[in-house]
Amino acid sequence: HNSLTEVEHFPWKNIEFLDLSSNLISGNLPIPASTINVFLISNNRFNGEVSSLICNASSLQILDLSHNNLSGTIPQCFGNLSNSLEFLNLKKNKFYGTIPPTFAEGCQLTNFNLNGNLLEGPLTPSILNCKGLEVLDLGNNKINDTFPHWLGSLPQLQVLVLKSNHMHGPLCVNSSKSSPFFSKIQIFDLSSNYFSGPLPVRYINSFKAIINLEKIGSTMSYMGMNDPQGGFYTYSIGIVMKGQFMELVKIFTMWMIIDLSNYQFEGGIPKVIGKLNLLKGLNLSHNNLNGGIPTLIGNLTSLEWLDLSSNRLSRTIPNRLADLPFLSSFNVSENQLHGQIPQGKQFNTFGNDSYEGNKGLCGFPVSKGCNIIEPAPPNVLEKDGSKSNIALGWKVVLIGYGCGVVFGMSVGYVVFQTGMPKWLVNLVEIQHEKK
Repeated sequence: HNSLTEVEHFPWKNIEFLDLSSNLISGNLPIPASTINVFLISNNRFNGEVSSLICNASSLQILDLSHNNLSGTIPQCFGNLSNSLEFLNLKKNKFYGTIPPTFAEGCQLTNFNLNGNLLEGPLTPSILNCKGLEVLDLGNNKINDTFPHWLGSLPQLQVLVLKSNHMHGPLCVNSSKSSPFFSKIQIFDLSSNYFSGPLPVRYINSFKAIINLEKIGSTMSYMGMNDPQGGFYTYSIGIVMKGQFMELVKIFTMWMIIDLSNYQFEGGIPKVIGKLNLLKGLNLSHNNLNGGIPTLIGNLTSLEWLDLSSNRLSRTIPNRLADLPFLSSFNVSENQLHGQIPQGKQFNTFGNDSYEGNKGLCGFPVSKGCNIIEPAPPNVLEKDGSKSNIALGWKVVLIGYGCGVVFGMSVGYVVFQTGMPKWLVNLVEIQHEKK
């Protein structure tokens, strides 16, 4: 963190720790002494290729060459160096070609970051020798391959970033084994590739750390590793949070994020999503998902952002989502949703842009009101009950009148059908004689 512009002659012999990061140094990469344990030269202007002589530093544990202008191929010997190397960060350079194809037995890598280069891959299964690998970031390259499903068997893998590559095919498991996949995963970012088919239900169902079935053993606040000098070296990552790309210099141990956006996924959103109790961010935007938004998403009480925009989702927005206490970013724009938008709590903070492109939605904050048909109100009674009594009286009269008419018509019908009864004739004649 200075303004150094060049490296002349350092006392390389017997040096174990060298930090030249965040300066203005340019030129070719200096080769450190074979005794070096920690070599940090990130955020400089180094250029040219990395000499394979760097692998003579057989005690190297932490190597950070990120954010420079280094080019050429990655020295293949890095794979053999992995039995001592724990942290390798080559992010944001101009490396091209393939990823080192061989990782030594007993590989000690915990963090392997190649993000932001021109690599075409592929990643080979020999990386499974790195059983302690916690962070694997191959995002923003040109890797043209199917999904390396075998990565799921890495027992300590917590962060997997393969975003913005040319990966393709379905995210399916080519095995009938019931062994869990990605059981410790906390950040799963495969966005902006060419995957297709349904969402990977089996993977999601195995995310035990997010489901809260796999206890997180670390007592640290951030992901990282102890360096040989007794310090703590934190991992970093770039990820989209709440619709904005953020470069995180530290990864909080409780961050649980899934980003499967910008694919060709189709079908419905699986209900198993509702089991991911500790999930903080979910991005399924820009796919071909259809059906409704599962009500079970309302179970995700830790959720802070939810992006389901640019799909073909229909039906209504579940009212249970309004009960998510930490939801601060919500986007369902460009779908086919309809009905009333949930009201109250966090939903009162979301703007119109969260819902645009859904012509069937109504209620705050969109301009379209909801036409809710209410039942007719009951008759209003006067305080003294006079109008009610009058109405009741008329009803009684009308009922009596109607009954009388029916009875009269019935008697008339009998008379005309049977002739005048004799008792009625005799009664009339007796009355006539008395007069």
